Amino acid sequence: MNISPIQLRHKIHQYPELSFQEFKTTELIISNVNDLPGSEELEIHTPFPTGVLFEYKVNDGEFLLFRADIDALPIKEQNEVEFKSTNDYMHACGHDVHTSILYSFLEEVLKKKPNRNILFLFQPAEEAGGGAMEFYNTGVFNQFQIKNAFALHVTDEYPLGTIASTPGVLFASALEVDIDFIGESAHVAFPDQGKNAFKAMRMFLDKSDELLKKTGDSILFGIGKYTAGNVRNITPGYSKLEGSIRGKSMGEVIGFLEKIKSILEKIKTTTGVDYQITMGSHYPEVIVDENLYKKLQPVLSKEFNFMDCGHKMTGEDFGFFSQKWKSFMFWLGTSKGERYGLHNSKFLPPDETIKTGKNVFMMILNSI
Repeated sequence: MNISPIQLRHKIHQYPELSFQEFKTTELIISNVNDLPGSEELEIHTPFPTGVLFEYKVNDGEFLLFRADIDALPIKEQNEVEFKSTNDYMHACGHDVHTSILYSFLEEVLKKKPNRNILFLFQPAEEAGGGAMEFYNTGVFNQFQIKNAFALHVTDEYPLGTIASTPGVLFASALEVDIDFIGESAHVAFPDQGKNAFKAMRMFLDKSDELLKKTGDSILFGIGKYTAGNVRNITPGYSKLEGSIRGKSMGEVIGFLEKIKSILEKIKTTTGVDYQITMGSHYPEVIVDENLYKKLQPVLSKEFNFMDCGHKMTGEDFGFFSQKWKSFMFWLGTSKGERYGLHNSKFLPPDETIKTGKNVFMMILNSI
């Protein structure tokens, strides 16, 4: 017997899994979709170790792709609810809700049996590793003529039921960057005998701040983790920072990276501290097709508070799909007064968000 979308949300929330490790989550999705009435009309594609693509085909026409992400974050939950996470991870970005919305939408499609070809993608590894690109590179989409792609992202920045989007660039291009500073340790009593990697990192931070002031608000360089030193009386011979560069295009991001490298070279010459840059996932910017926006905005405004939110510095690997197909992505507001923000240990959208999200997807399906 299939479970309800809310029950599915609770199960996924209780047992969150990190990027590329969503094995049980994938099994849970497939198992419950297979139990839905009418599921025999679906074809299941599992070209990647995690994640799943369901194909609903009723004619020889084009397909519409609807996507949800399924991975969690290495964050310890602080909410006290019956379906609280049972491990040290958490769906602090609302992917449990995204998954349940897409499941509910799929369930509705099987009931209503629209004469439209639809792909339902439960995508792995949005948070790290570029799961969109990895899933695409399996070649599974080559057999489909995809007309448009759609996705949503929950947020408590906006009131429950609010839809927010913008034509053009909605979310930023994001590049993960780690910088290692490699010097030589020395006793604090004899600092000249070493090459202080922490001081080199401090110099870099000052110079990069100066650089950011010159770029205005078109580039963001955010650093979330700093590492240096082992004991109190030894100057650090090694330090490291982990951060993200974000801009309105991949070109702007790469351009800023080159300027960072120039700063690091000058610091190396001045201090003798070497460096190493390691680049992680690079997500393209999310582009909302202007024609889709113009078509859907008046339709969705009839039942929802629809707002043009402008460009955001959020990174989202749906950007990869938006480079392949004309796409429409939007924020779905979840707040009933609370405001914690994404990736927060207390972020917890209400269950009623699922029905709202499903209804929005149905309106989109009936309008395209």
